[in-house]
Amino acid sequence: MPRGRSLIGALSWFKLDAMTAEEKTEWRDLILSGGPWSHEQKAGILAYCETDVEALDRLLPRLTHALQARPHWLQHALLRGRYIRAVAAMEYRGIPIDVSMLARLSERWEDIQAALIARICSEYPVFEGTRFRMDRFEALLAERAAPWPRTECGRLALDEETFRQQVRIHPWLAPIREARDNLAKMRLSSLSVGADGRNRTLLGIFGAKTGRNQPSNAKFIFGPSAWLRSLIKPEPGTALAYVDFSSQEVAIAAKLSGDRAMMDGYTSGDPYLAFAIHAAMAPADATKATHGTVRDQCKAVVLGIQYGMRERTLAQRIGTIPYRGRQLLRAHAEAYPRYWQWVDSILNCADLNGYIDTVFGWRLHVGADTRPTSLQNFPSQANGAEMLRLACSMAHEAGLQICAPVHDAILLESPLETMDRDVEHLREIMTEAGRIVLDGFPVRTDAEIVRAPDRYMDKRGEQMWRMVTELLNEKEGTGVPLEDTHAPWEDTGVPPSLIS
Repeated sequence: MPRGRSLIGALSWFKLDAMTAEEKTEWRDLILSGGPWSHEQKAGILAYCETDVEALDRLLPRLTHALQARPHWLQHALLRGRYIRAVAAMEYRGIPIDVSMLARLSERWEDIQAALIARICSEYPVFEGTRFRMDRFEALLAERAAPWPRTECGRLALDEETFRQQVRIHPWLAPIREARDNLAKMRLSSLSVGADGRNRTLLGIFGAKTGRNQPSNAKFIFGPSAWLRSLIKPEPGTALAYVDFSSQEVAIAAKLSGDRAMMDGYTSGDPYLAFAIHAAMAPADATKATHGTVRDQCKAVVLGIQYGMRERTLAQRIGTIPYRGRQLLRAHAEAYPRYWQWVDSILNCADLNGYIDTVFGWRLHVGADTRPTSLQNFPSQANGAEMLRLACSMAHEAGLQICAPVHDAILLESPLETMDRDVEHLREIMTEAGRIVLDGFPVRTDAEIVRAPDRYMDKRGEQMWRMVTELLNEKEGTGVPLEDTHAPWEDTGVPPSLIS
């Protein structure tokens, strides 16, 4: 945007008066200081807040005039405003947190951090003290026959995204990733938890180029490591449900490309195994149990292609030679030729028009630094964001108590007696949202329900959570099992540093 995305930028664009950015920053800093304020400062703060309201009152007619010239733009704007109403409700409700456990962990976190790193180092000899040794890590990978992507110069790729992807393939790597990248940096006090035991933070709506949310990784409970999500715990008499779209990106690519074979593969229930069968890499009666390795390879292909993955990277990801990666990519192109024609048309149209849109008009402008892989990935990610926004709006309007959007999922809170019914209602809404975005194509959903007094548990973080709680009990010298501790709704004396 030529003038930026702020209110001042919008006023400037339409040649309307606005306070300077310096003046706005000065008042904002005064407010964030938390006081105490003088009588004059209080009056000034109130007047400052009023200027935003008055500015919007001046801006709206200009925006309306501009949007009325393009009716579909106005509809898109109203649709996003509809989502903001649902976001306000989610940010107000928050996510229930086990503040008793959070307080215990925070009190002894430094000791637990050191003990965790020491234990991981003893089990996985890839550290020298707390220093990560690449040569030892490479030897461990060779010992376990675990393939690993490399950089162009032949060194192991050790960036965060590569580690994240590899942990999905090899779960035993999770503690190493935690020790190397997360444990030393993690500050539990950064989690935004209110006095009522609820995690609340700005959800960062429209924060990504694809339109997806970008909440603070430090403040949002779904931001840090997966094991920390076990602090999520429903209050008594309630339950939580994590309802997500199943293989959403594959469904979007299949329908938007019009590739009938890919659509059939998605509706079969397992698009990755369907690709293996369609490409003659597995028999027609193959299952996940009988052909798990082939399915995993095909999953890496199907998902990697949407990110523009090439043969070398694919081969490294699945632990094979580049020639095999090239074979798999060719097999995909032969199985889904209409999809590949669609990908070419996306790149060509984006270059010719200078932008690319979702079905509801979320636009990515193409510049000299826009990568082809970003364009190739945009339709699935951005239309997935449209689908989730619409589902959240519909769920809120239906009276469901939604707590947060999580990438392609919605966290739902309900009384125990109505949870099953509410989950089915939410799944129907999400399916309908998928049909609206994809012009009638059904998108499947999955649901995981956690009923009080149980806690939420992400499978990727289960091993680390058990290790953390075991060390916590050792440090406290209680030996008390985790679930025998106080519940999050009890008076726990949470430290002020944890109250936002």
